Amino acid sequence: MSSSAQSSKSKARVSGSRLGRFFIKIAAFFAGLGLCGALLVTLALALAWPNLPDLSAMVDYRPRVPLRIYTADNVLIGEFGEERRNVLRFHEVPDVMKSAILAAEDDRFYQHGGIDYAGVVRAALANLTNMSKSQGASTITMQVARNFYLSSEKTYTRKFYELLLTFKIEATLSKDEILDLYMNQIYLGHRAYGFAAASRTYFGKLLRDITPAEAAMLAGIPKAPSRMNPIANFERARTRQLYVLGRMRNLGYLTQEEYEEAVNQPIVIKRGLGTPAGGYAIHGEYAAELARQLLYSVYQDNIYSRGFNVYTTIDSKKQEAAYKAVRDGVLAYTRRARFTGPEATISIPDGIENDAQALDNLLDDLQDEYPDNDDLLTGLVLSASPDKVVVARTSQQIVEITNESALRVIARGLVKNAEPDLRVQRGSVVYIRDAGDYWELINKPQVQAALISLRPDDGAIKAMVGGFHFQDGNFNRTTQAWRQPGSAFKPFIYAAGLERGLTPGTQISDEPFVLTAEQTGSKPWTPKNYGGNYEPMVTLREGLYRSKNMVSIRIMQAVGPQYVQDYVTRFGFDRERQPAVLPLALGAGSVTPLQLASAYGVFANGGYRVPPYLIDRVTDSEGNVIMQAKPVVAGDASARAIDERTVYVMNDLLRGVATRGTGARASAQLERTDLAGKTGTTNDSHDAWFAGYTPGLSTVAWLGFDQPRSLGSGETGGGLALPVWVDYMRVALDGVEHSPMPPMPSGLQVVDGDYFFSEFPPGQAVARVGLPLPSDRYLEGTVDGISNLLNELGLGQGSYAEPQGGAQPQPVPF
Repeated sequence: MSSSAQSSKSKARVSGSRLGRFFIKIAAFFAGLGLCGALLVTLALALAWPNLPDLSAMVDYRPRVPLRIYTADNVLIGEFGEERRNVLRFHEVPDVMKSAILAAEDDRFYQHGGIDYAGVVRAALANLTNMSKSQGASTITMQVARNFYLSSEKTYTRKFYELLLTFKIEATLSKDEILDLYMNQIYLGHRAYGFAAASRTYFGKLLRDITPAEAAMLAGIPKAPSRMNPIANFERARTRQLYVLGRMRNLGYLTQEEYEEAVNQPIVIKRGLGTPAGGYAIHGEYAAELARQLLYSVYQDNIYSRGFNVYTTIDSKKQEAAYKAVRDGVLAYTRRARFTGPEATISIPDGIENDAQALDNLLDDLQDEYPDNDDLLTGLVLSASPDKVVVARTSQQIVEITNESALRVIARGLVKNAEPDLRVQRGSVVYIRDAGDYWELINKPQVQAALISLRPDDGAIKAMVGGFHFQDGNFNRTTQAWRQPGSAFKPFIYAAGLERGLTPGTQISDEPFVLTAEQTGSKPWTPKNYGGNYEPMVTLREGLYRSKNMVSIRIMQAVGPQYVQDYVTRFGFDRERQPAVLPLALGAGSVTPLQLASAYGVFANGGYRVPPYLIDRVTDSEGNVIMQAKPVVAGDASARAIDERTVYVMNDLLRGVATRGTGARASAQLERTDLAGKTGTTNDSHDAWFAGYTPGLSTVAWLGFDQPRSLGSGETGGGLALPVWVDYMRVALDGVEHSPMPPMPSGLQVVDGDYFFSEFPPGQAVARVGLPLPSDRYLEGTVDGISNLLNELGLGQGSYAEPQGGAQPQPVPF
């Protein structure tokens, strides 16, 4: 062999040896890497497994019984607790429901050990094919692990714990037990947890009574419970239902005949009475929340798990009427107010309306940021012109707005030169509403409203609406909003005047009233009558009927601000919020709607101060009464607040206001003669009120902005709040007989059509205020005419000094 051949062989051996050593090193590297990985996994398992949660909550599944709030007629209006479910055991769930769940979520549930590897591969291939996450691979066991113990955050750590917990659950519980937990635990939209609760929420029936078509629709909800439930989006729920039915047929759960029957069955959405389907059977959220707060002040966090049942004084019929009246009133104002433009405007791809999936995905995202507001539904404008706006609610629900009155409301946003923030155009996010015969596009209201109604005899609250939409914030304006009552406060000034010697026939100056800076000690005060109209004189009765500011001021000036401040506390008003100054005559203090309704209740119940209450009784989970209200009742002598004669005269006056005065629309529209009340409008129309009553019901309606600003020129309590009050009372008084005036109490007499107290007979009662007497003396508040008269009658020292030697009157407190 030649030396060159030997050299070649030697080189080959060396090269092969090097190559072998290289592969050995590579193999050793990967083996080491694998070993390290195995060690890391082992270490992770060793560290994580002991930290997995105890499964006792699953093994001994005892859901906490929540706090439930009911109306007086046993309608559920609130439920508070960590778990809100109608729990069923495995054997109580119909087979058709189990089959639908398995077909929709995990058809190999009884074959795999917690992780469906075949499903993982199938989902991965589908996602790669579609270049999107179109399928998931979570099994029922994994969903149970996540729902019971883990958060919904999308992190690798959370996913790792989910896998470990899945294995632990599978090792501890049987398949039937796992499925049982899933069927009771899963969230299914509209505050319904578990399929039993969902069946009542969406179909108004027990789970045992559902059909295959209904079972398939329920089983399709877990994929996207807020967006695929039949109330939020019936079309998408229907699409998902058909998919589930197809799976049930393919898996042998349904025959072809059963499948066709289920596909053709009409689905009727019917809320079970007292179930939280997008709310409850009635809208009592504010009352329910207040009841929760009241009970929490006694039992703290224990109220959420002890199965307490709270029975309020709320009447379900009145409550729903109040809710509707408030909504209608706010929407009516919003239509009149200046259109403020769409909620937002986004860029949308050309032709997206031709891609149903893309459009629905976009609308789903918008729903998260701009959720529906009861009957105000989120939509996306596809096109807009002065005579037609096309809005997509879903890919299957395209709404055309063509009604002339509806288009007038948004006309400022449809003109060619509309301001950018007002323009309604393709891509505008808007709210639409089905008005019955047509659709309308309307701003989400910025104004707020409240209505409170109570029974005067014992203070039981019968209806409470604390705002336009509870989910926008649970600030309860009936109890928490301190607002100026305006002219709605005047009846209490007038009542004080009656008890100090004035009569309905007292003649009072209506000339402009001025206090100089020297008199006030600060700046001049020049109040005005609404509309700027003045007369030389009107009677006290006419002054109230027509809400004359000058008359109210002069009554308070004559009686004395300090006396008025003391007097109004008898009605339950806070002294510190009703300062002893003349502007109080125009309602410049602060009240809540509940305070005002309770105060008017004193006129309604014969003159008794009866504190309002909301909770009638509380029972435990066994039905035992653990708390029972003991309200003060009108007729209790210790609760007497004002003279019964004052009550009688004020009822006569306030019935006149509701018949011939600023509140005349009340009697005209309700066709009743037993209504009494008073409108109220504050400076610059910041607040609009109507407070009124019958002997059986005292009700206050209010509208305004949370951050006080003008409601608009010409907006008044009679135009804004009174319609809300009337709409509510029309329902509340349905079937209630008219109440005549009660017998006139002793110590009160009628002379020439005017009422006189026995201690203030004709000739001694105050005949004029602010007008010249024959003796050229004045009863102008700062003069001692009333003071001397009251002293002669032994009724106390007046507040004013007699001018001496032509001296100027003493300054009035301001």
